[in-house]
Amino acid sequence: MVRKIGILTSGGDAPGMNAAIRSVTRVALNNGLEVYGIHDGYKGLLEGNMVPMNRQSVSDILSRGGTILGSARLPSFREDAVQEECVRNLNDNKIDALVVIGGDGSYRGALALTQRGINCIGMPGTIDNDIPGTDFTIGFDTALHTCVECVDKLRDTSSSHHRCSIVEVMGNHCGDLALYTAISCGAEMVITPETGYDELEVLERLRYLDEAVHKKHAIVIVSEKTTDVQALSSKISQNTGFSGRATVLGHIQRGGTPTPSDRMIASKMGEKAVDLLLEGIGGHCVGIIDNEITSIPIQEALERPRKSRKKLYRLFERLF
Repeated sequence: MVRKIGILTSGGDAPGMNAAIRSVTRVALNNGLEVYGIHDGYKGLLEGNMVPMNRQSVSDILSRGGTILGSARLPSFREDAVQEECVRNLNDNKIDALVVIGGDGSYRGALALTQRGINCIGMPGTIDNDIPGTDFTIGFDTALHTCVECVDKLRDTSSSHHRCSIVEVMGNHCGDLALYTAISCGAEMVITPETGYDELEVLERLRYLDEAVHKKHAIVIVSEKTTDVQALSSKISQNTGFSGRATVLGHIQRGGTPTPSDRMIASKMGEKAVDLLLEGIGGHCVGIIDNEITSIPIQEALERPRKSRKKLYRLFERLF
C-alpha cells in the first residue's frame, strides 16, 4: 500500500509544471498520503535533497511558470550504481512511489526506478510536444502562445521594410511548435524535420511571393536544428527581393504564465497520476488522447511513433 510519494521535475522546464506539482500534492494529501518534493530532478534524488510538502507548499503557484522544485540534468543516472543509490535514498525516507514530470529522458529514468521496485508515473512536461503517448504535453500551449505573440509583432515591422523574417522556434527534432505557429500566424513557409529543408525551394517560393504576388513581407517559421537561420537570412537577402532577418526566440519560449489550457491539462494529469499509484500501478505515463486523460506503459510510449501531423501540413499548404 502506498503511504508516501515523491514528486520531481526533470529536464527542461515548462509552463504548467507548477500546476502539475500542485495537483499531485493536493490530490495525494486529500487521499491521506504524505508527499515529498524532490529538488533539482534526479540530481536531487541522488543527493537526498527532498522536503515534506503540505497544502501551503503549493499555494499560489498555479499561475507561475517554471518549476518550484527546480530541474537539473544528470547524465550519470544511466549507471546502475547511481540508480541504486537513488533507490536507497527513497527507501531511507520510506517513499513508496514517485511522480516524474518531464520529457522522454525523464520517462526512461522513471521506468528504470520502477524496474528496481519503486512504482513511478511519468507526466509529459515539455514545450516541444515531442513525447509519444499524448496528443499534447504540459507547456506546449503556453509556448505556442508566446511564439504567436512574437511572430505577430515581427510581421508588423517586416511589412514596413519589405523583409522576410526567418523565425527559429524550439522543438528538439519535433516540428509541432513550428507547424502550429505557422498556421496560427499565417506564415508563408514552415521548415521542420517533417518537411525537410530544400534551400532552392525556399528561395524560389520567396522570389515568387516578391515578383508575382508582390508581397510586402514574408514570414518563414523554422524548427530548431533544421538549418542555420542566420545563413538562410543572408541568402534570402542575396537571392530575392526581400531583406532577410533572422530571429531566434530561444528560451523566452519556456517562460511565462501558463495558459488556462496548460493549467487544466496539468491538473487533470496530476489527479490521474495519483490515482494510478493508489491502484498500485507503476511504470505508466499519463497522457491526453482525443481529449481524454489516459495512461499507457512507459515502455510502450517510448516505442510508439509520434502522432502524424500530415493533415495539419496539408492544411498549411491549402491555406497558402
